[in-house]
Amino acid sequence: MAIIQVKNLSYKYHNSDTLAVDDVSFDIQAGDWVAIVGHNGSGKSTLAKLLIGLMPAQEGVITIDGQELSEQTVWQIREKVGMVFQNPDNQFVGATVADDVAFGMENRQVDRETMQERVTYALKQVDMLDYQQREPANLSGGQKQRVALAGVIAIAPKILILDEATSMLDPRGRREILQTIKRLKDELNLTVLSITHDIDEAASADRILVIDDGHFIEEDDPNSIFSHGSALIEMGLDVPFSEKLKLALSTRGLDVPATYQDEGSLVDWLRTLRSTK
Repeated sequence: MAIIQVKNLSYKYHNSDTLAVDDVSFDIQAGDWVAIVGHNGSGKSTLAKLLIGLMPAQEGVITIDGQELSEQTVWQIREKVGMVFQNPDNQFVGATVADDVAFGMENRQVDRETMQERVTYALKQVDMLDYQQREPANLSGGQKQRVALAGVIAIAPKILILDEATSMLDPRGRREILQTIKRLKDELNLTVLSITHDIDEAASADRILVIDDGHFIEEDDPNSIFSHGSALIEMGLDVPFSEKLKLALSTRGLDVPATYQDEGSLVDWLRTLRSTK
């Protein structure tokens, strides 16, 4: 059974004449990592906010773990979903790292002993235990995002939503966060939904959903999606370097592979091409 079900979802902002999310439907199975990609303003972040009830959908139905989202169920559903936003500073409320990780549990009235155990566990999971008495404002961008992730882990959700969560990090910080999320997904059996325009993050997913101007365009595995390199670029999306190189080679008259090639497989193809010349 799908842990996230979205049926005919639509939303329009009051100051707009067009729908930010237009008749969107999709299912996400428990334990999957699904990336929703689209250019800025495509509607993907609006969709993330609708999924956790930060804004009410004007049409359609959202079902999370078998429970339909409504005014009556929104708080119960948020118990099952943790969300990490683009800017971790907007999520910090505690004076120390440990206080901040504990905040979500305080709202859920978790007893103090359990809270302390979960804080320690969550900070260990993201390699931030040594920083528990530091002020969050004095951390690096990558460290801040780790703390935000620890705060989510501490409430033990079934679903993790990443809303452009790696976009403000440098390449090293991005890689480290993605590696941590991959490990936690497997260890904690999390379902991950990442809202992103970052290719590395999208490539980590089991499936990619492409959204453009509020409409879903395509759904497939990363290799199949990335093989549409020129079409993605036309929609304002980035593509892996190997796909960009393929496009450049094709404009010079080379008969390049039709399927997606990562950098390693493209290098192998180029070596084969050279050996036949």
